Amino acid sequence: MAIRTQGCKLNQADSDMLARRFAAAGYRLVQSPAKADVFVLNTCTVTSTADSKARQALRAAARANPHALIVATGCYAQRSRDELSQVEGVSLVVGNTEKAELPAMVTALLEQRNTGANSHPRVSSALDYSVQPAANIRRNRSMVKIQEGCDQVCAYCIVPKVRGRERSIPPESLVEQINQRVAEGCLEVVLTGTQLGTYGFDIPGATLTRLLERILAETAVPRLRVSSLQPQEINLRLLELWQDPRLCRHFHIPLQSGSDRILEMMRRRYTTGLFAEKVDLVRNTVPGSGVTADLIAGFPGETEAEFQESLAFATSMAFSDMHIFPYSPRPGTSAVYLSGPVSQPVKKARTTQLLAMAKEGFEAFRSYQLGQTHPVLWESSTRQDGGLKWRGLTGNYIRVYTHSRNNLGNTITPARFEELTGDGVRVKVL
Repeated sequence: MAIRTQGCKLNQADSDMLARRFAAAGYRLVQSPAKADVFVLNTCTVTSTADSKARQALRAAARANPHALIVATGCYAQRSRDELSQVEGVSLVVGNTEKAELPAMVTALLEQRNTGANSHPRVSSALDYSVQPAANIRRNRSMVKIQEGCDQVCAYCIVPKVRGRERSIPPESLVEQINQRVAEGCLEVVLTGTQLGTYGFDIPGATLTRLLERILAETAVPRLRVSSLQPQEINLRLLELWQDPRLCRHFHIPLQSGSDRILEMMRRRYTTGLFAEKVDLVRNTVPGSGVTADLIAGFPGETEAEFQESLAFATSMAFSDMHIFPYSPRPGTSAVYLSGPVSQPVKKARTTQLLAMAKEGFEAFRSYQLGQTHPVLWESSTRQDGGLKWRGLTGNYIRVYTHSRNNLGNTITPARFEELTGDGVRVKVL
């Protein structure tokens, strides 16, 4: 079987767990959908573009392998099972709430295809976080989900409808998972979820700060990354944990708009003033950190003056990188009913301006690192010029490249930044 993932790091964590559960049920993972008996697409539905990409990927998989069992799961499957069921070649659509049952469902469907049997295989429906990995699950960086769901219900966001209410995974289970990843050879664990900062609200005595303290004390993971934090959830006690060099100096802090009126319409729980205060706290407490953000262009009611305000504020934040999205109406969200929709040409123009601003910040942050030395986790390589071109990632989230005949795979080495190149930096391994 083959699994492909679209969307966020939370989806990547889910795909990793699915791969482990399928392996425990006797399946062998392959890289090519064309060689798989089963193809699973873990979908995203955060924008209409994500929906379109999911449908395209499913059709492409069906064309490449007409005899395969094509399965759609994830957030799009949760939002609209009927839409995906109508995509040609799709055999099974399973939402997030049923994802744990997917290996059993697939096995039952394969048995029906092959023998006409209706027996249901013995695969546990419980979320077993300690199942053993398949031989070829990626080990250098592993996504570990610490919580699921969202209670904040922002006006534009479909996530609460497809992920449900917030619930935390017990810290004991998370420590066990991370120790298992380390035993498998994993060098970086990325803690992911929808609202990491509220972790533990439903577990007596648990908080994100205490979870990080436990992971640092009870595991030997070489690098630990927190995937995202809301500005209102950032405080000095949390940031002081980054004195431990194992915590990656990268903070993804979603902004969404640089206009206070638009933030209020979005139902975000901060102002630009609070956002700037927390970014300053991060940079003063954890020097050298990469600070990345998300920004939406063309939210309903956004005037030209408010867009310029948002552009100016985002520029002043000097983010190391940004994800820019044109606003995409999502069925069932309150923003769909707001007045003053922004036209597509205006949204496109604003997105273009924001992307140009983001590119300047991206290049400035990387340029500032030239001549410095950073630890790099080397992830993969391609053959080039008679040797190997290696691809790696720094703790502060800079993509780097180097040429080496040595096997750098899944190692952390110091590297000196030498030259900007495309989407990253050319470095010299020291």
